[in-house]
Amino acid sequence: MKTFSEMGALTKETPSEVAEASDVVITMLPSSSHVLDVYNGPNGLLKGGNFLRPRLLIDSSTIDPQTSRKISAAVSNCILKDKKDLWENPVMLDAPVSGGVLAAEGGTLTFMVGGSEDAYLAAKTFFLSMGKNTIYCGGAGNGSAAKLCNNLAMAVSMLGVSEALALGQSLGITASTLTKIFNSSSARCWSSDSYNPVPGVMEGVPSSRNYGGGFASKLMAKDLNLASASAKDIGRECPLTSKAQEIYTKICEEGHEFEDFSCVFRHYYSGKDEV
Repeated sequence: MKTFSEMGALTKETPSEVAEASDVVITMLPSSSHVLDVYNGPNGLLKGGNFLRPRLLIDSSTIDPQTSRKISAAVSNCILKDKKDLWENPVMLDAPVSGGVLAAEGGTLTFMVGGSEDAYLAAKTFFLSMGKNTIYCGGAGNGSAAKLCNNLAMAVSMLGVSEALALGQSLGITASTLTKIFNSSSARCWSSDSYNPVPGVMEGVPSSRNYGGGFASKLMAKDLNLASASAKDIGRECPLTSKAQEIYTKICEEGHEFEDFSCVFRHYYSGKDEV
Protein backbone atom coordinates (compact mmCIF):
# COMPACT_ATOMS: atom_id res chain seq x y z
CA MET A 1 0.00 0.00 0.00
CA LYS A 2 2.86 2.34 0.85
CA THR A 3 4.45 1.72 -2.53
CA PHE A 4 1.28 2.53 -4.45
CA SER A 5 0.43 5.48 -2.21
CA GLU A 6 3.82 7.00 -2.98
CA MET A 7 3.03 6.56 -6.69
CA GLY A 8 -0.13 8.61 -6.28
CA ALA A 9 -2.74 5.86 -5.97
CA LEU A 10 -5.54 6.13 -3.41
CA THR A 11 -5.41 3.50 -0.67
CA LYS A 12 -7.85 2.27 1.95
CA GLU A 13 -7.34 0.37 5.19
CA THR A 14 -9.85 -2.46 4.70
CA PRO A 15 -11.71 -4.25 1.89
CA SER A 16 -14.99 -2.78 3.15
CA GLU A 17 -13.56 0.73 2.71
CA VAL A 18 -12.50 -0.19 -0.80
CA ALA A 19 -16.05 -1.34 -1.56
CA GLU A 20 -17.51 1.92 -0.24
CA ALA A 21 -15.31 3.92 -2.63
CA SER A 22 -15.44 1.75 -5.79
CA ASP A 23 -17.73 0.88 -8.66
CA VAL A 24 -15.57 -2.07 -9.72
CA VAL A 25 -13.40 -4.21 -7.43
CA ILE A 26 -10.78 -6.71 -8.62
CA THR A 27 -9.20 -9.19 -6.21
CA MET A 28 -6.35 -11.67 -6.72
CA LEU A 29 -5.41 -13.69 -3.64
CA PRO A 30 -3.43 -16.85 -2.81
CA SER A 31 -6.17 -19.23 -1.63
CA SER A 32 -9.87 -19.81 -0.98
CA SER A 33 -9.53 -18.86 2.70
CA HIS A 34 -8.09 -15.47 1.76
CA VAL A 35 -10.89 -14.83 -0.73
CA LEU A 36 -13.57 -15.77 1.79
CA ASP A 37 -12.00 -13.44 4.35
CA VAL A 38 -11.75 -10.51 1.92
CA TYR A 39 -15.37 -10.93 0.83
CA ASN A 40 -17.13 -12.24 3.95
CA GLY A 41 -14.78 -11.30 6.79
CA PRO A 42 -15.59 -8.74 9.49
CA ASN A 43 -14.09 -5.97 7.34
CA GLY A 44 -14.84 -7.64 4.03
CA LEU A 45 -16.23 -6.32 0.77
CA LEU A 46 -19.72 -7.55 1.74
CA LYS A 47 -19.67 -6.01 5.21
CA GLY A 48 -22.43 -3.61 4.22
CA GLY A 49 -24.99 -6.40 4.21
CA ASN A 50 -27.50 -6.42 1.38
CA PHE A 51 -26.44 -3.05 -0.03
CA LEU A 52 -23.31 -2.71 -2.16
CA ARG A 53 -21.81 0.18 -4.05
CA PRO A 54 -19.66 -1.87 -6.50
CA ARG A 55 -21.71 -3.04 -9.45
CA LEU A 56 -19.01 -5.46 -10.58
CA LEU A 57 -16.67 -7.64 -8.51
CA ILE A 58 -13.99 -9.68 -10.28
CA ASP A 59 -11.97 -12.33 -8.48
CA SER A 60 -8.83 -13.45 -10.33
CA SER A 61 -7.63 -15.81 -7.62
CA THR A 62 -7.02 -19.48 -8.38
CA ILE A 63 -9.47 -21.19 -6.01
CA ASP A 64 -11.96 -24.05 -6.05
CA PRO A 65 -15.13 -23.60 -8.15
CA GLN A 66 -17.35 -24.22 -5.13
CA THR A 67 -16.00 -21.16 -3.30
CA SER A 68 -16.36 -19.01 -6.43
CA ARG A 69 -20.00 -20.09 -6.79
CA LYS A 70 -20.70 -19.48 -3.09
CA ILE A 71 -19.40 -15.92 -3.22
CA SER A 72 -21.09 -15.23 -6.56
CA ALA A 73 -24.44 -16.23 -5.07
CA ALA A 74 -23.86 -13.97 -2.06
CA VAL A 75 -23.03 -11.02 -4.32
CA SER A 76 -26.05 -11.57 -6.57
CA ASN A 77 -28.33 -11.48 -3.51
CA CYS A 78 -27.19 -7.95 -2.74
CA ILE A 79 -28.78 -4.73 -3.98
CA LEU A 80 -26.94 -1.82 -5.56
CA LYS A 81 -26.85 1.33 -3.48
CA ASP A 82 -26.87 3.45 -6.63
CA LYS A 83 -28.44 1.81 -9.65
CA LYS A 84 -26.77 2.74 -12.91
CA ASP A 85 -27.78 2.02 -16.48
CA LEU A 86 -29.23 -1.49 -16.68
CA TRP A 87 -27.53 -2.78 -13.52
CA GLU A 88 -30.16 -3.85 -11.00
CA ASN A 89 -27.93 -6.02 -8.80
CA PRO A 90 -24.19 -6.33 -8.33
CA VAL A 91 -22.55 -9.21 -10.17
CA MET A 92 -19.39 -11.22 -9.68
CA LEU A 93 -17.07 -12.86 -12.18
CA ASP A 94 -14.45 -15.48 -11.38
CA ALA A 95 -11.58 -14.66 -13.73
CA PRO A 96 -8.29 -16.44 -12.95
CA VAL A 97 -5.34 -15.86 -15.25
CA SER A 98 -2.77 -17.87 -17.15
CA GLY A 99 0.68 -16.82 -18.29
CA GLY A 100 2.61 -16.47 -15.05
CA VAL A 101 4.82 -13.64 -13.87
CA LEU A 102 6.29 -12.94 -17.31
CA ALA A 103 2.85 -12.44 -18.88
CA ALA A 104 1.73 -10.29 -15.94
CA GLU A 105 4.75 -8.04 -16.39
CA GLY A 106 4.21 -7.88 -20.15
CA GLY A 107 0.44 -7.39 -20.04
CA THR A 108 -0.20 -10.58 -22.02
CA LEU A 109 -2.23 -12.58 -19.51
CA THR A 110 -5.16 -14.77 -20.54
CA PHE A 111 -8.32 -14.45 -18.44
CA MET A 112 -10.66 -17.45 -18.03
CA VAL A 113 -14.00 -16.01 -16.99
CA GLY A 114 -17.05 -17.55 -15.34
CA GLY A 115 -20.33 -15.85 -14.51
CA SER A 116 -22.97 -13.83 -16.34
CA GLU A 117 -22.15 -13.45 -20.03
CA ASP A 118 -23.51 -9.89 -20.02
CA ALA A 119 -21.20 -9.03 -17.12
CA TYR A 120 -18.31 -10.68 -18.97
CA LEU A 121 -18.91 -8.53 -22.05
CA ALA A 122 -19.15 -5.41 -19.88
CA ALA A 123 -15.88 -6.31 -18.13
CA LYS A 124 -13.78 -7.08 -21.23
CA THR A 125 -12.28 -3.58 -21.18
CA PHE A 126 -10.85 -4.24 -17.72
CA PHE A 127 -9.44 -7.62 -18.73
CA LEU A 128 -7.83 -6.27 -21.89
CA SER A 129 -6.17 -3.50 -19.92
CA MET A 130 -4.29 -6.21 -18.01
CA GLY A 131 -3.93 -8.97 -20.60
CA LYS A 132 -4.37 -9.80 -24.25
CA ASN A 133 -6.85 -12.71 -24.20
CA THR A 134 -10.21 -13.34 -22.57
CA ILE A 135 -12.16 -16.60 -22.81
CA TYR A 136 -15.72 -16.93 -21.56
CA CYS A 137 -16.12 -20.30 -19.83
CA GLY A 138 -19.79 -20.28 -18.84
CA GLY A 139 -21.57 -19.85 -15.52
CA ALA A 140 -20.24 -18.95 -12.09
CA GLY A 141 -17.27 -21.06 -11.02
CA ASN A 142 -16.40 -22.18 -14.53
CA GLY A 143 -13.46 -19.79 -14.77
CA SER A 144 -12.03 -21.29 -11.59
CA ALA A 145 -12.65 -24.80 -12.91
CA ALA A 146 -10.88 -23.96 -16.18
CA LYS A 147 -7.85 -22.62 -14.30
CA LEU A 148 -7.52 -25.75 -12.17
CA CYS A 149 -7.65 -27.92 -15.30
CA ASN A 150 -5.08 -25.68 -17.01
CA ASN A 151 -2.68 -25.84 -14.06
CA LEU A 152 -3.13 -29.59 -13.74
CA ALA A 153 -2.13 -30.03 -17.38
CA MET A 154 0.77 -27.58 -16.89
CA ALA A 155 2.08 -29.51 -13.86
CA VAL A 156 1.89 -32.88 -15.59
CA SER A 157 3.53 -31.42 -18.70
CA MET A 158 6.40 -29.95 -16.67
CA LEU A 159 6.93 -33.26 -14.91
CA GLY A 160 6.96 -35.15 -18.21
CA VAL A 161 9.44 -32.77 -19.83
CA SER A 162 11.67 -32.73 -16.74
CA GLU A 163 11.63 -36.52 -16.46
CA ALA A 164 12.50 -36.95 -20.13
CA LEU A 165 15.30 -34.36 -20.07
CA ALA A 166 16.82 -35.82 -16.90
CA LEU A 167 16.67 -39.33 -18.40
CA GLY A 168 18.27 -38.04 -21.58
CA GLN A 169 21.14 -36.55 -19.59
CA SER A 170 21.68 -39.90 -17.85
CA LEU A 171 21.76 -41.59 -21.26
CA GLY A 172 24.33 -39.14 -22.58
CA ILE A 173 22.18 -36.65 -24.51
CA THR A 174 22.46 -32.96 -23.64
CA ALA A 175 19.33 -31.10 -22.59
CA SER A 176 19.88 -28.57 -25.38
CA THR A 177 19.90 -31.32 -27.99
CA LEU A 178 16.81 -32.97 -26.59
CA THR A 179 15.03 -29.62 -26.35
CA LYS A 180 15.71 -28.98 -30.05
CA ILE A 181 14.27 -32.40 -30.84
CA PHE A 182 11.20 -31.87 -28.64
CA ASN A 183 10.52 -28.44 -30.13
CA SER A 184 10.65 -29.69 -33.70
CA SER A 185 8.66 -32.87 -33.11
CA SER A 186 5.67 -34.35 -31.30
CA ALA A 187 6.94 -33.64 -27.74
CA ARG A 188 6.80 -29.88 -28.23
CA CYS A 189 4.91 -28.04 -25.50
CA TRP A 190 5.04 -24.86 -23.39
CA SER A 191 7.27 -26.53 -20.82
CA SER A 192 9.90 -27.27 -23.47
CA ASP A 193 9.74 -24.30 -25.85
CA SER A 194 8.76 -21.39 -23.56
CA TYR A 195 9.55 -22.38 -19.96
CA ASN A 196 12.35 -24.90 -20.17
CA PRO A 197 13.28 -26.31 -16.73
CA VAL A 198 16.99 -26.89 -17.39
CA PRO A 199 19.33 -24.12 -16.21
CA GLY A 200 21.43 -22.92 -19.13
CA VAL A 201 19.11 -23.96 -21.95
CA MET A 202 16.84 -20.90 -22.21
CA GLU A 203 17.25 -17.29 -21.14
CA GLY A 204 14.62 -15.22 -19.35
CA VAL A 205 12.88 -18.12 -17.59
CA PRO A 206 13.04 -19.06 -13.88
CA SER A 207 15.50 -21.92 -14.50
CA SER A 208 17.97 -19.32 -15.81
CA ARG A 209 17.87 -17.44 -12.49
CA ASN A 210 18.12 -20.31 -10.02
CA TYR A 211 14.34 -20.91 -10.22
CA GLY A 212 13.49 -17.48 -8.82
CA GLY A 213 10.75 -15.08 -9.89
CA GLY A 214 8.26 -17.58 -11.26
CA PHE A 215 5.24 -19.61 -10.17
CA ALA A 216 6.08 -20.92 -6.71
CA SER A 217 6.00 -24.67 -6.13
CA LYS A 218 3.78 -24.11 -3.08
CA LEU A 219 1.17 -22.50 -5.33
CA MET A 220 1.33 -25.39 -7.77
CA ALA A 221 0.91 -27.82 -4.87
CA LYS A 222 -2.08 -25.78 -3.68
CA ASP A 223 -3.68 -25.86 -7.13
CA LEU A 224 -3.13 -29.61 -7.45
CA ASN A 225 -4.75 -30.09 -4.04
CA LEU A 226 -7.76 -28.12 -5.28
CA ALA A 227 -7.93 -30.14 -8.51
CA SER A 228 -7.71 -33.38 -6.54
CA ALA A 229 -10.44 -32.29 -4.14
CA SER A 230 -12.69 -31.23 -7.02
CA ALA A 231 -12.17 -34.61 -8.70
CA LYS A 232 -13.07 -36.44 -5.49
CA ASP A 233 -16.21 -34.32 -5.09
CA ILE A 234 -17.57 -35.67 -8.37
CA GLY A 235 -16.14 -39.18 -8.02
CA ARG A 236 -13.63 -38.95 -10.85
CA GLU A 237 -10.33 -40.84 -10.85
CA CYS A 238 -7.36 -38.63 -11.77
CA PRO A 239 -4.17 -40.67 -11.23
CA LEU A 240 -1.81 -38.16 -12.83
CA THR A 241 -3.22 -35.44 -10.60
CA SER A 242 -2.50 -37.59 -7.56
CA LYS A 243 1.08 -38.30 -8.64
CA ALA A 244 1.79 -34.65 -9.47
CA GLN A 245 0.27 -33.66 -6.12
CA GLU A 246 2.58 -36.12 -4.35
CA ILE A 247 5.69 -34.83 -6.14
CA TYR A 248 5.02 -31.14 -5.54
CA THR A 249 4.10 -31.77 -1.91
CA LYS A 250 7.46 -33.53 -1.48
CA ILE A 251 9.32 -30.66 -3.16
CA CYS A 252 7.71 -28.19 -0.75
CA GLU A 253 8.38 -30.34 2.30
CA GLU A 254 12.06 -30.41 1.32
CA GLY A 255 12.26 -26.62 1.49
CA HIS A 256 11.74 -25.58 -2.14
CA GLU A 257 8.23 -24.18 -1.82
CA PHE A 258 9.23 -20.68 -2.93
CA GLU A 259 11.18 -21.81 -6.00
CA ASP A 260 9.48 -21.93 -9.38
CA PHE A 261 7.61 -25.16 -10.05
CA SER A 262 10.07 -26.06 -12.83
CA CYS A 263 12.61 -26.76 -10.06
CA VAL A 264 11.34 -30.36 -10.03
CA PHE A 265 13.94 -30.96 -12.73
CA ARG A 266 16.71 -30.26 -10.23
CA HIS A 267 15.22 -31.30 -6.90
CA TYR A 268 13.07 -34.32 -7.80
CA TYR A 269 14.77 -35.72 -10.90
CA SER A 270 18.31 -34.61 -9.94
CA GLY A 271 18.79 -33.12 -13.40
CA LYS A 272 22.00 -31.27 -14.20
CA ASP A 273 22.57 -27.71 -15.37
CA GLU A 274 23.57 -27.26 -18.99
CA VAL A 275 27.23 -26.25 -19.13
